[in-house]
Amino acid sequence: MTHNKVKLTLHLIKESLLMTKQECEKNNYQTKNNANTVKLRNWTIAWVVTMAIATFAPKFIWDFNTALTITAVLVHLGIGFRMLVANRDYLRGLDEMQQKILLEAMALALGVGLVVGLSYTMLENIQLITYKPEIPHVVFIMVITYGLAVVSGHRKYQ
Repeated sequence: MTHNKVKLTLHLIKESLLMTKQECEKNNYQTKNNANTVKLRNWTIAWVVTMAIATFAPKFIWDFNTALTITAVLVHLGIGFRMLVANRDYLRGLDEMQQKILLEAMALALGVGLVVGLSYTMLENIQLITYKPEIPHVVFIMVITYGLAVVSGHRKYQ
């Protein structure tokens, strides 16, 4: 009888340790993913702020001072590249399913941006539109495409 109690106790301790290890791995993944998300968010915010500075400060703050404007653009580019690295780290930290969903969404957004963007530019060249095509219009289409593709991917693989 005592032998069975010892075996049962050892079995419960073993199960408890295994569950703790699995919980730790899950917790470690969540902690790393949260840290990568925060890092990407912060670099994205910094990039948006530097874009606003590089866009509006020359006109409203420093009267088109060339040195300040070049500096603002270079800082913006540097932070933009750092944001790309943070995005890469974020993607690498995701599980395979999340990576697949986001890769498919990015591929679709790039393809739509390329096809729509070049066709949009062509419309001016062949005089079907009277205004100059603007990059933000294409970026807007790409963002909408990416968002819809991510939502669609999550639904597809639920």
